[in-house]
Order: sequence, then structure tokens, then C-alpha cells
Amino acid sequence: MKKLLALALAMVMVLALAACGGTVTSTDTPAPAETTTTPADTTAPADATPAAASAITLWTYPIGGWGNEETVKALTDAFTAETGIAVTVEYLTYADGDDKVNTALTAGQGPDLIMEGPERLVSNWGAKGYMVNIADLFDAADKSELNAAAVDACFADANTAYEYPLVMTAHCMGINLNAFKEAGADQYINTDTHTWTTEQFISAVNALEAKFGGTVGAVFCGGQGGDQGTRALVNNLYGGTFTNAEHTKYTWDDAKNVEALKTLYDLKGIAYDPAIVGGEEIALFYNGTLKMAFCWNIAQQLNPNSADTGAAKTLNGDDIVFMAFPSEDGNAKLQGGIWGFGIFDNGDQGKIDAAKQFIQFMCDSDHTVDAVRAANFFPARSTVDAWSDNPIMGEYNKLMPMLGDYYQVTTGWAQARTAWWNMLQQVGQSDGSDAAIKAAVDQFCAEANSGT
Repeated sequence: MKKLLALALAMVMVLALAACGGTVTSTDTPAPAETTTTPADTTAPADATPAAASAITLWTYPIGGWGNEETVKALTDAFTAETGIAVTVEYLTYADGDDKVNTALTAGQGPDLIMEGPERLVSNWGAKGYMVNIADLFDAADKSELNAAAVDACFADANTAYEYPLVMTAHCMGINLNAFKEAGADQYINTDTHTWTTEQFISAVNALEAKFGGTVGAVFCGGQGGDQGTRALVNNLYGGTFTNAEHTKYTWDDAKNVEALKTLYDLKGIAYDPAIVGGEEIALFYNGTLKMAFCWNIAQQLNPNSADTGAAKTLNGDDIVFMAFPSEDGNAKLQGGIWGFGIFDNGDQGKIDAAKQFIQFMCDSDHTVDAVRAANFFPARSTVDAWSDNPIMGEYNKLMPMLGDYYQVTTGWAQARTAWWNMLQQVGQSDGSDAAIKAAVDQFCAEANSGT
């Protein structure tokens, strides 16, 4: 792990300035320096740099425990104790967080640091010129230790990075194992590898519908909440893609995705539901109404329904098993989540330097394990052992090699997400014919591409 070299340099400069009779910005008044006639004592070095600021602000979205004030305070208190830099934290929600950040940036009052993913830090605020290029924080050791996909997503180009990754995860499905067993559908899943094929998925849905009747799985499309699940479901069924490899164009209008949407439409046990989003789907899964959830990840697996009912249990006491999305050959490409820190360029180099110290403290020091555990996700850095004592995390780690392309950095992302759930609504309200589904796909994919 790298040490906080910037802090050491800053302290050297503070001492040098004090010895030279220079001005030091601090909460304490330094003792007057002795008056001497030595030129070296009255002239600061020509290449002196300002010390890091003594206070910075962090705004964070609710990324696991990073949305919990008590959890975050323990981390920032440790940072302050080691560096002397105070941290003021504001906690954002996904409901209005983007609006708060955009309003603050427009008014020139943005925070110094922000915690979220590359779709916001890189392809949104970074692309608009609000972020500091922090490529200097990535040396050869960083690039060898950090997940390559995470690093790639945090760089806008080969020389420009707007985010430093802390944690990552793979989104997946959850199934009610008790219901699967009761319906005889457990024969279609592999609970060791957590994988299944498209054919097995179809057979399982049919068995569950025959046993319980009604909707056993919902393609939720009331908004964008949890849409990583519906995208992964559609893309994986027959190997479709969401964007091109260059992240310059949306490609969900290919025939493989149309086939997947048609298959879901035709399954009696699957319904397109415009009344719910991902969180509401999970609630219906918890209470037993749905037998599978397409919006699932390690946060739910560790603590279903956030009511401390015990890991991997629904409200009815049924066992929950996490599953990769079904694909034709059983090798899924999962939608991932990457979260880390970026720095807003507020024109204050001292605050920028202090913010960089914060990033190194949380992401590249002996304290990184605590920062990772607070998030309840997997470390982006391979040298961090955060979960060897947690069997659930160890089992879930089987999904991490299945991470697919992090295409959320494609231009026009916000517009594309809206077009996606509007398309799902139109497909669900159509007559289900190939022509109707293709027309909806073409229309909304074109809308997404109009923003690129």
C-alpha cells in the first residue's frame, strides 16, 4: 500500500514555512519564528506548494453503509485523526441527489468530494468539465491491483480519470428456493455455480406457474429503479447487447433482444408490470407473491428486506438463493456496479490536495478494508481481504468473474434509461406480435441514440 506521501510533503512545507517566518493556515496559532539574518531562513523555496486544506466536504449516495451517518463518521474521524483534515458529510438519496448536485454545481457551490459510480462521475459531471483529473493517483501498482474493468470505467480516456474505485459488485437474480422445490423447478438450477440456461429458465417459469398460478416473475417498468435487472435479463437470454464496445451507440435493437422480449411476453408466468420498479418488485418477492426477483445483489442477500430477518430468508422464512441471469450456454454476462470517489474542481488546490489524501486513505491504505466493509460490496483492489470471515460474501464471489461490460458510461445514459423502461411498457401493452415488439424496440433505441 502506498503511504500518504502528499500529507508528508504538506507537513514538510508547513514546517519549512514556519521556520522561515511564513504564514501558516491552521486552527492553532504557531509560535513566532526566531528572527535571523540568514537568507535561507527568510526565503521559501521557489518550488514550494501550498499545504492541503484543513477541511473538505464529501457528498455521498447511499452505497451500503456509506449512507449511514454513524458508519461514515467512524471512517472520517479516523481520517481526521491521521491527517488533521476535517470532513463534513452530506448524505444524498437517489430520488433527488442528482438535482442537488446539479444545482450546487450551477451555483459554484459543489462539494469537494463525491462518492458514486462512473455513470455520474465520468460520463456526466466529468464530461461536463466539473471534475478534477485524478489520473496521477493511478501508478503501476494501482493498475495491477485494481480490477481492470473498474479502472477502465473510471477513465474518460487514456490520460484522464474522474473516479478512483473503492468497491464493486455483480447484480443478479434472487429465487425462492422453497417455491422452486415445491414446484419441482429446482431441477433446472445449479445451486453450486448459481447458473442456468435459457431453456432451464423457461422450464422453471412454466413449472412455477403451473403450481402457483399467476405471475411468478415481473418485468418491472414503472421507472428506471432497478433497471439493471431488466437489461441483464433481456440481454442474457439470447446473447444480445446494450451498447457497442466503444460505448458510442445503443444496440438493444438487435434481433437477439427482440427475441428475448418476445419470449418474456409469451411466458404465462411472466408479466410486464408498469406499476412497479425494482424496489417494489423485491417487496413482492419478500412476501411470497413473486417467486423470483430480477433486481437482486449482495446487499439484499446479506440482509433481506433490511429488517434483519436473517441472511437469505424471506418474510415467510423461505430460503433465497442468488442466481446469475439465464443465458443460452449458462455463461452469463452480469451487469456490474462500481463505486468510488471523484473530486470536483472548485478552484482551490489546497482542497483538491486534501481530497486526494482522502481518496488514498480510503482506497489505497491500511484503512481500505474498513471502507470496503462499510459499503458491503467487494473490493476493487485485489490485495484487500475484506470478507474471508463471511461465508455469504465468499459464496457470492462466484459471480464476480461473470462481470460484463460496464456500458453505463455511454453518452446519453440518462436519456437511454428513460427510453428503456418506456420501451418495456410499450412492449407489455402491445399485442405481443413480432412486428409490434420490433417497432417498440426500434423506436426507443432510436430515442436513446439521439442523445449520443
